[in-house]
Amino acid sequence: MIMTKRLRIIYKNSLMFAIRSIKKKKAYIINIFMFLISISPSLTLTAFGQPPFESTLLTGTDDLSVLMVQGIDRYLTLKTQELKQERHNYWKYDFSSAQSFERSTQQNRDLLSERLGIADKRASPDLEILTTKSLKQLKIDNKESILYSVRWKVLDNLWAEGILILPKQKIAARVIMIPDADIVPEVLAGFKNLRGAGWGSALRLAKAGCQVLIPTLVNRQDTFSGSEILNHFTNQPHREWLYRQSYELGRHIIGYELQKIFAAIDWFQSEDHTQESKVPIGVAGYGEGGMLALYAAAIDRRITCTIVSGYYNEREQLWSEPIYRNVFGLLKTFGDAELAVMAWPNKVIIEHCKEPVVGGPPQSTNIRFGAAPGKLDSLSFSSAFSEWEKAKNNIPASKNHLLFVKSKSGLGDHPFSDTVLSLFAEQLKVQKTVSPLSSNENVYNNDWVNETERQKKTVRDIEMCVQRTLALCSKTRDQSFWNTLSGDISSQDKIKAIHRKRFADILGFLSPQPSEMLPKARKLNETEKWTSYEITLNVLPDVFAWGIIMIPKNIPPGEKRPVVVCQHGLEGLPGDVVTTDSTAQNFHYYKGLATRLTERGYITFCPHNPYRGKDNFRVLQRKANPIGLTLFSIITAQHQRIVDWLSSLSFVDSTRIALYGLSYGGKTAMRVPVLVKGYCLSICSGDFNEWVLKNATTAYDFSYLFTREYEMPEWDLGHTFNYAEMAALIAPRPFMVERGIYDGVATDEWVDFEFAKVRRHYMNLGIQQLCAIEHFPGPHTINGVGTFEFLDKYLKRNWIEK
Repeated sequence: MIMTKRLRIIYKNSLMFAIRSIKKKKAYIINIFMFLISISPSLTLTAFGQPPFESTLLTGTDDLSVLMVQGIDRYLTLKTQELKQERHNYWKYDFSSAQSFERSTQQNRDLLSERLGIADKRASPDLEILTTKSLKQLKIDNKESILYSVRWKVLDNLWAEGILILPKQKIAARVIMIPDADIVPEVLAGFKNLRGAGWGSALRLAKAGCQVLIPTLVNRQDTFSGSEILNHFTNQPHREWLYRQSYELGRHIIGYELQKIFAAIDWFQSEDHTQESKVPIGVAGYGEGGMLALYAAAIDRRITCTIVSGYYNEREQLWSEPIYRNVFGLLKTFGDAELAVMAWPNKVIIEHCKEPVVGGPPQSTNIRFGAAPGKLDSLSFSSAFSEWEKAKNNIPASKNHLLFVKSKSGLGDHPFSDTVLSLFAEQLKVQKTVSPLSSNENVYNNDWVNETERQKKTVRDIEMCVQRTLALCSKTRDQSFWNTLSGDISSQDKIKAIHRKRFADILGFLSPQPSEMLPKARKLNETEKWTSYEITLNVLPDVFAWGIIMIPKNIPPGEKRPVVVCQHGLEGLPGDVVTTDSTAQNFHYYKGLATRLTERGYITFCPHNPYRGKDNFRVLQRKANPIGLTLFSIITAQHQRIVDWLSSLSFVDSTRIALYGLSYGGKTAMRVPVLVKGYCLSICSGDFNEWVLKNATTAYDFSYLFTREYEMPEWDLGHTFNYAEMAALIAPRPFMVERGIYDGVATDEWVDFEFAKVRRHYMNLGIQQLCAIEHFPGPHTINGVGTFEFLDKYLKRNWIEK
């Protein structure tokens, strides 16, 4: 610690004054102590704490775990706004012709399709009219149109269902009209919920000469969100139930429903070919249907005109909307304005009206809860109009294709007003007027589809499609990862660097800011064997790292000791990993891990990871995902800063810094060493798993689909990196798994199945001795037997990473 000459004089004189005054008033000493703190935090540490590293005094009594979450929240909020301002950098529009525009935006169109999970090849067009059990067609024959209950093929193992309305006149246009998720097609067809939102709008278009197809969307109820076989259900809306299992596999409820729309357009085109007459195609949607319509207009060039009703808005609050709208990395490139521009030169009509109100997940009496928070409320006119102007300003004035309508129909703020439907028909070259309906326009057919059964089939069909993808995604990993690894360690260096870059893109990599670490410290405890200090380090704006370092007292001058970074799990704190008090709340998990290792001669560091505070920290994941980040983006940056700081200490051997984590700390031990430079060894305890299966399967009751951890899914890990692949990227460094056979996070069969791939990889590299697993007869806890031997083997000798 360096003191200026002036400070040394002040310190000496003040201390002498304090000693002389001790007989007069003890309070003088306290005053002098506080004075020394005020003039120099560094001086105070030198005089009273004497840490063997450079730092200033860590002060304050606030809960640092809370401050960390708050700081990360501010960072992500600011980052979201920064990316909004930088979004234009990803676009180079060419409006000289439709073909030129398509070429200039195709790369982003492909990116959008990928982010929405539109990855599976559609089936050949096929539409069937559904029948009753007696094979009677489900249809309603009106004066000017016929309504059919239909289904059409989407993928080889997925069909869509809805209503087809055929006009009894020459077809002037073909329209897909998408209701909100909680509105059944029968409302738009005009024979249910008289005067409800969008009532009869599809029938009105049919009366004007449009062929209209109305798909059934997955709704927001929770009736089928769970497993009948396991008798486990959740209060997740159906949309979230499907979102959570598909997101892990690079698929999305939004993508599946867009595929249904695109398959409908495929069928429309096949009808054009059959009838030898091409007519315009339109798409109109409200609420969730408005979202789908906007995405469809941005992606599919075959759509002549689109209505986006009750959805269009600034999207920087996406994190607060229902989680099934979450799209990884969306806001880096796409806001609603950019999506609207992508439809050019095809027309887009934005109808500002009251959006569907969603107060949160269902308040269900089902067995398990755990749905993510998320609400929809009234759309702000000013923000919606601002987003429309942003889109319009990107287009040459003479080539504007956007129309903005504030709905004030006779039905209040309901969608598909007279003005909007008339504009829509005009853009589709429909000559006949779109007339209002009378209240007795339709005669309901009692022999009609059962809406509950149709919804169940809609949910279960997508679920089966996802589960089939889950069963096959390991084949993709074989092709894209394992089949690329051949030869010895050095031969694999280059391809592994590429894979690490891919992994960084999936997690959303952040580097610590290049400014100073500015370590702050305060002494916590001291025994005969060690001294502990609490440390904070600057990482990113508003983001800091925090932890406890424990230093053995018997380090000879000039000796450099290895470090074990001991990572706590969910809702834990650094002190949980240190305490040896068997009555402490979390002692039974960690069993004094850091203290035990310190008493074996290791320096230990116990970082705090920000997964504490229930939904408070899960909101961080929600805010991070739309900008292409995750919670582990932050954690990785924090760990890189910690490793860099540890490496700078004179008594630390920077080539021997290991990571040992339990539970959520085990997740850290799988991900962080892949990307952080400086970890020489990793131990995953109580977490190693067939991780993709754990997140996406509906067949096991310990799947994360049935728990509150809605932040667990990571975008498309299923086709890229399971735990075996992560461990292979840790190789050739030593890697170990600690597994309690009574740990309910998985079965031994799952753990051993996944670990077999890791062992094989290490054996192929000729370093099988660097890879190990210990099974012990215990639950979700640190065992500290085989793992301690593993640490001693590779850290207590001069092992250097090859």
